[in-house]
Amino acid sequence: MSSQPPIGEIQSAVQSAPGVPVIRNVNWEGLRTLYIKEVRRFFKVQLQTVWAPAMTTLLFLIVFTIATGAKRPVLVGGETVMFADFIAPGLIISQGMMGPAFANASFSLLVGKMQGTIVDYLQPPLSTAELLAALVGGAVTRAVLVGCVVWAAMALYPGVHVTPHAPLAILWFSLLGATFLALLGVLTSIWADKFDHAAAVTNFVVAPLSLLSGTFYSVDTLAPAFRAFSHVNPFFYIISGFRYGFLGVADSPVLVGGLVILAIDVALATLCYMLLKSGWKLKN
Repeated sequence: MSSQPPIGEIQSAVQSAPGVPVIRNVNWEGLRTLYIKEVRRFFKVQLQTVWAPAMTTLLFLIVFTIATGAKRPVLVGGETVMFADFIAPGLIISQGMMGPAFANASFSLLVGKMQGTIVDYLQPPLSTAELLAALVGGAVTRAVLVGCVVWAAMALYPGVHVTPHAPLAILWFSLLGATFLALLGVLTSIWADKFDHAAAVTNFVVAPLSLLSGTFYSVDTLAPAFRAFSHVNPFFYIISGFRYGFLGVADSPVLVGGLVILAIDVALATLCYMLLKSGWKLKN
C-alpha cells in the first residue's frame, strides 16, 4: 500500500497550513463552548450560586415587610404605592440579579490565576471580544436564573404584587444591570491577585452602592445632599428603571437612566477589552 496521503488530504493540509487563519470571523463554536463551561461551573453548585442568593433575597423581603408593615404607603414619583410592592422589584434586581452577576464574573479569571489554570482561558483560539462575551454571558445567565426564581417566589408571597407593567423596561434594565455588574466583576478578577481583593470590592464598593441606591426607600424623601449622592449612583438608575417596569412609576427619568447605564456598560466593556487584550496581570 502507498504511504502517500490521498490528493484531497494534501489539498486540505495545504489550505490549513500554519499561519493561515482557519476561523476568519467569529469562533461561534469556541464562544459557545466557553459559555457552556461558565454556566456548568456555577450550575454544579447551584445550591450556593442560585438557590442561596434567592433565599437571602426572600428573607430581606420577609424581614422588611414584617418590620415596617407591607401596607405602609411610599411616595414614588409623586404617586403612592404600598411598601411591599415598592421594595420587591428593587430586591429582585439588586440582591437577586446584580450580586450573583458580580460574584460569577469576579470568580472566573481570579481562580484561574490563583490555581495556575489561566492558560485555559488565554490559549484557546478565541479573540478578546469572544472571551469577554463568554464570561459576561455566563454571569448574566446566572443573574437571570436567580432573578426568575425570586420573581416566581414573590408572585406567590401574600400582599406583594409583581405583575409586569412595562416588560420592555424590565428586560432592558435587568440585562443592562446584570451586564454592568458582570463587567465590574471581570474588571475585578483581572485586577485581583487573591480572594481578599475581590471580597474588598464586594464589601466596599458593590454592597454600599447597592444598599444606598433606593432599594429600601424612596430617594424623594431624602435630604438634598443624600438625594444628590443617589443621583450619581448607577445602581439607583438600574433599580429605579427596573421598578418602573412593575409599578409604572419611578423616582428618576427612565429614559435618561437607561441611556446612562448603557453608556457605563459600553465604557466598562471597552476598558475590560483593552485590559484583556494587553494581558495585564494575566500573562505574568
